[in-house]
Amino acid sequence: MTASRSTPTGRRLARVLVWVAVLGPVPWLVWLFVSDGLGANPIESLQHRTGHYAIRLLLASLAITPLRTLTGWGWLVVNRRTLGLAAFWWAIVHLCVYVGLDLFFDVGLFLEDVVKRRYITVGMLAIALLTPLAVTSSKSWIKRLGGARWNKLHRLVYVAMLAAITHYLWAVKLDVTLPVIYFIAVGFLLGFRLVMYRRRVRQTTADSSGA
Repeated sequence: MTASRSTPTGRRLARVLVWVAVLGPVPWLVWLFVSDGLGANPIESLQHRTGHYAIRLLLASLAITPLRTLTGWGWLVVNRRTLGLAAFWWAIVHLCVYVGLDLFFDVGLFLEDVVKRRYITVGMLAIALLTPLAVTSSKSWIKRLGGARWNKLHRLVYVAMLAAITHYLWAVKLDVTLPVIYFIAVGFLLGFRLVMYRRRVRQTTADSSGA
């Protein structure tokens, strides 16, 4: 399917689905909270759920470029920004649940965890890497940095993604099924980008030779 065959209705529907993915977990978490559906350890459950939302939304944002390449739908790019920012904010919520509800805002204990617990360390690395990407996600920042520098900066999203999944892997310890699935998904997305990059290089070389 090409961009010319996409309809305004289809674009609106895609936009609605993106916002459902971004905001849908909020009423669901509220319902689980008021109905005691978070289990015996609600704080831990909130930590896991918010972390999952952050990782999955970030994966969805990374999938936009391959999807746009395969379909020709350039309008998907605006959804990439929305998903990426939502992933960042869910990561912040995940951090706030940990610092606020688990540690009761004990900064000293938090800093001790960052130093001594490697899964906390790598989790904070993921958030640290996502922060400048969230700040510079607007069109004004693209103009300010220039397209080339902006693209180089935003390639850090893959490092942040790998750090986030590693954080999850080291945190769960026993059942590593989901972290492994996440790693496979990232590997697929990185492989796709590598294939497309090599194709562009070959095409550029062929065009230069033809000239």
